[in-house]
Amino acid sequence: MTQDDTLSPMAFVTETSTAIDLHLVNADDLESWTDMQPRRVRAWLDTLGFSAKPGEVVLVPDNDGGLALAAIGRGTARERVRLRFCAAGARAKLPARTYRLHHTLTSEELEEEALGWCLAGYSFRRFRQSETAAQAMLVAPENLDSSRIETIAAGEALTRDLINTPASNMGPDELEAAFLALAAQHKAKTSVISGDDLLLQNLPLIHAVGRASDRSPRLLDMRWGEKGPHLTLVGKGVCFDTGGLNLKPGASMGLMKKDMGGAATVMGLAHMIMAQGWQVQLRVLVPAVENAVSGNAMRPGDILISRKGLSVEVNNTDAEGRLVLADALALADEETPDMLICMATLTGAARVAMGPDIAPFFSTDPVLAQALLQASEQVRDPIWQLPLHPSYESMIEPGIADLDNAPSGGMAGAITAALFLNRFVESSPRFAHFDIYGHQPSAAPARPKGGAGQGARALFAALPNVLGL
Repeated sequence: MTQDDTLSPMAFVTETSTAIDLHLVNADDLESWTDMQPRRVRAWLDTLGFSAKPGEVVLVPDNDGGLALAAIGRGTARERVRLRFCAAGARAKLPARTYRLHHTLTSEELEEEALGWCLAGYSFRRFRQSETAAQAMLVAPENLDSSRIETIAAGEALTRDLINTPASNMGPDELEAAFLALAAQHKAKTSVISGDDLLLQNLPLIHAVGRASDRSPRLLDMRWGEKGPHLTLVGKGVCFDTGGLNLKPGASMGLMKKDMGGAATVMGLAHMIMAQGWQVQLRVLVPAVENAVSGNAMRPGDILISRKGLSVEVNNTDAEGRLVLADALALADEETPDMLICMATLTGAARVAMGPDIAPFFSTDPVLAQALLQASEQVRDPIWQLPLHPSYESMIEPGIADLDNAPSGGMAGAITAALFLNRFVESSPRFAHFDIYGHQPSAAPARPKGGAGQGARALFAALPNVLGL
């Protein structure tokens, strides 16, 4: 990926005397705000019927026909609970000038709107020839860590870039290149195990899933930081998923360029962590494969022996994500990290249960789970905890092998997938698995249709306290 592939999410500039006043107005406070404006401004607002609806913009001219001020509506309190980034959609409606923010927001509200402003500048333009239009910019607001906000936005932009890139341009080779570029940016150490070397290094499930493709499977490994608690992030990197011999129907295959969304999300989160200089020993593991069809593809009914030694009966080759993650998690767990996080576009069952906007997660640690839920509410990154229900363990035990990668019956699919992964984590005291969607199905403020990070901002907010940073 190059700097020109997207419109940069950076949106803040240093103080400038020519900045135009930009007011964020709650509909609940519209009358009092209007009363404080000069008479000519009040008359103009009344003429245009400004009601401070979410994302509504009004431009007030000065006496010379220039722009005196602009106002953006944030809606009612009820609308602000329902909507995220209420003001973000207005950025594209403003003239491409520099603005200075006036508001009565809390610190959390200011961070949300500032991040929304940044994310609203994102556009995936790698395959478009049209020129990028200039956008409105904002003087860095007072009492805001604008560098941190831009770091979060840059991490999200990286995630979106990777997911949005079609599989023809984002196979295991290209994902490796993006992974190495991220490591180089932050001076992290890397290693890559690919092809038949996966068998020599005892990573047989990653090899089995990716061996049918002419794009070699591989495990990407990054290490950064020498002090602090050990934090390991594992992301599913299935660059395209045909379903294997259990071939997906065409309608189900159309979005499968996003099946490396877990890898894209942990890479975006890793950027946030490294850019902010956390005192952690970070490790990032990405099994990067393409689940293709050929004469040497794994078959339904095959039994594979994992890195951990557990045998797995492959009852559906389209349940491949948990296989590559199993070897990566087993490798990660051998070091007993203080925190082990797994992120994957894993099951359709999670979408049925939660829809596209909420990422379910599972955790072995109640303290971590509670911190994640609180952070989710604080930073407006919707996640919800589902249980690692012990009574369902028998559903993933086929009898002929230790584990079944696709239990029959179709019930509790997200839970049984999480239980499967949990079998490969024994030593790590704190483990969480996120079953994300990684895609925004329709455009919303600060969230264009296409690739989307989920759970990363909640983790970024929660982990410092949980890890004692």
